[in-house]
Amino acid sequence: MLKDRGVDVIFGIPGVHNQEMYRGIEEAGITHVLARHEQGAGFMADGYTRATGKPGVAYVITGPGLCNIMTPMGQAYSDSVPMLVISSCLDETAAKRGQLHQMKDQEGAARAVCDWSETARTAEAAYGLINRAFQEFGSLRPRPKHIQVPIAALEAIAEPPDQMWAMAEGPVEASYGVGVAVRYLKSSKRPLFIFGGGLWLAAAARDVVTKVGAASFTTYAGRGLIAADDPLHFGAFLARAGSADVIASADCVIAVGTSLSEVDLWRTKLGHRAPMMRVDIDPAVLNDEQGSQVGVLCDASSFMRALARELTEEMFNSNWSHQEVLNAKTKWRAEIDAERPGIVPVAAALKEALPTDTMIYSDMTQFAYAAKEVYPMDRPAHWHHPYGFGTLGYALPAAIGGKIGVGDQPVIAILGDYGFQYTVQELAVAVELGLTLPIIIWDNGKLGEIEDSMVRAQIAPNAVVQRNPDFCKLAEAYGAASAAPTDLAAFQQAIKDALAADGPTIIHVKSDIALK
Repeated sequence: MLKDRGVDVIFGIPGVHNQEMYRGIEEAGITHVLARHEQGAGFMADGYTRATGKPGVAYVITGPGLCNIMTPMGQAYSDSVPMLVISSCLDETAAKRGQLHQMKDQEGAARAVCDWSETARTAEAAYGLINRAFQEFGSLRPRPKHIQVPIAALEAIAEPPDQMWAMAEGPVEASYGVGVAVRYLKSSKRPLFIFGGGLWLAAAARDVVTKVGAASFTTYAGRGLIAADDPLHFGAFLARAGSADVIASADCVIAVGTSLSEVDLWRTKLGHRAPMMRVDIDPAVLNDEQGSQVGVLCDASSFMRALARELTEEMFNSNWSHQEVLNAKTKWRAEIDAERPGIVPVAAALKEALPTDTMIYSDMTQFAYAAKEVYPMDRPAHWHHPYGFGTLGYALPAAIGGKIGVGDQPVIAILGDYGFQYTVQELAVAVELGLTLPIIIWDNGKLGEIEDSMVRAQIAPNAVVQRNPDFCKLAEAYGAASAAPTDLAAFQQAIKDALAADGPTIIHVKSDIALK
């Protein structure tokens, strides 16, 4: 049934409790990727999904296996990633104690970090829950689901799924909101769009802002929806304090496919004074603290496609100026360079060295914090980051999953020296599979972001400096290549060499590389 739903890869770790889930995988034509830790398996499934658009699937054991994957499940929930986690569970927990891998409430524990968690006690229930999960992945806000199956049920004989299981159609286009949007825009002189990661259709977004003469922002997750060199595009600078003043100057604000959350804005309010329209597939978003005068419940891409069809350039006369946009972006870029010295030039060097279609996975590291504001993206869904949950150790296993998903397309991972060590063991998977994967380690020898935060709070920095291993020797121990460039030219060459290698390459970069 998973194969019929388009599943080609399962990430996981077998154990005595879930070994029956492995019976028949190869016969079904599904590849299993053996992670080194369930957290890695979850992040691989997440990265695979973000790269391919297909739901990632992970297999884990009862108890600790499920607990270990709950962090990736929480990350997938916060970032709207469709992931299906299937675990085993004990047959009886109320009347028996001291069993292997026993938890008080395994189903409930998983429910805390995913959309829903259910127990399938029969084959028919398992088939129904799988069908429900895939239907919801395609029609509702995509979020992770968990299905657990008792060991006795896994071991039982079962009939194959009924061929009558049908898949629901995708979300319906909400044309009723398009007319309202057109009226808003026709009466506006300073229309502003804010695009988020819930929108994937760059062509429609670019068509609409061009016809309307609208200015635009994107969230971090929405970067690439509008061309970086669009003269009325303010970029991904929503977190800059000055963006609130720009937004306040708009006389029409339309936010599409974004929850405008704390990790998008880093302030309480967006800053708009004009009426705002929200377009989102999640009704909770339309009723959040940011508010909206008009809420349109529908798929963001379908809405933008319909809106583009209704617009003609003759309708509009915007008075946004190219110079005001350029001035704001120049100021914000300078702020970032002052806040995090030495990162902006490295990000520029990285951009020059990478092929245009490279898919990037970043971790919670200062390099990513700066780069995701200034790095110009020419297409959406090509820079993936643990935005909402903010988990360390995300980038390496997620990039492995992404690389498995996209094949020959270039993929890189960017991690801090500390975060890399959360999931370093998954380097063995990249070596084992011969994945061409540059892994950039940004090394400042400390928890730099936490140290800076402590200083701002007038706390004497404590527990923020750690002793690192020799990363190049560590790469050698795993069977990976390595490089330790000391200037930007060598950094760019190391990236190019890594993209031509037959396996993964650790690129160890000291944080002062651009300051020497």
